[in-house]
Amino acid sequence: MAEFYDTHAHLDYADFKADFPEILLRAQEAGITRMICIGTDLESSRNSLALAQQHDCLFAVVGWHPSHALEAPPDIRDDLRALACHPKVVALGETGLDYYRLPSGQGGSLEEDDHYKNRQADLYKQHLEVAAETGLNCVIHQRAALEDSLTQLQPYAAEVRGQFHCFAEDPAVMQRIFELGSIVSFTGIATFKSAQNIRDTICAAPLGQFMLETDCPYLAPVPYRGKRCEPAYVKEIAALVAQLKGVTAEELSAATCGAARAFFPKLS
Repeated sequence: MAEFYDTHAHLDYADFKADFPEILLRAQEAGITRMICIGTDLESSRNSLALAQQHDCLFAVVGWHPSHALEAPPDIRDDLRALACHPKVVALGETGLDYYRLPSGQGGSLEEDDHYKNRQADLYKQHLEVAAETGLNCVIHQRAALEDSLTQLQPYAAEVRGQFHCFAEDPAVMQRIFELGSIVSFTGIATFKSAQNIRDTICAAPLGQFMLETDCPYLAPVPYRGKRCEPAYVKEIAALVAQLKGVTAEELSAATCGAARAFFPKLS
């Protein structure tokens, strides 16, 4: 059986608490040998690291999600530094920018929008600074904020690579990300009937420059769409991607796992 990794999973969420051992077993039976637990704030990051310490197949990414920027302390750099030194912490994040639901769209003001964007940008910068200091890369979330996300990464691109996770942009955007030395990863959205644009981008993506992820518990691939997603479903994503790329499961395994080990050196 071909080996694959789930490079973005929210396994610390309550969705998985009741049957966590079974989830790991199903993943292993599907050939998913390594899973990366993603933090969304400091508590979530510490919980993700605790899971990684308990299971050899799990690793952690620590950081503060941009959607929760207004709840963040002014400065989280010392917390990030303390967590980053752990051998099972493989990157910082998820960080980035998200303008999809701004305060003005929910009855707020344009001034509130600016405050929200500024807090996100400040947190993103703190992650990039600590990543450059510690030699780690960043897991980047961007939604409706592409240009600002790329612009803010640019000054750090010589030292920090980004994993633009849950990638859903076109090949031209993907090429701009590659030119910064960064990488993309694809989720189960690629299996959705309405996602031909993502399949087109996958066809254009060179082997070795993208990874696979679930973003579980979200975005379960077909035939599980609408249900809770879990790491075992990387197998279904991989089957589609291998078909699109015209390669064997073993060739896709070598390319995507190799890309993951290069981006997250502590996985090796």
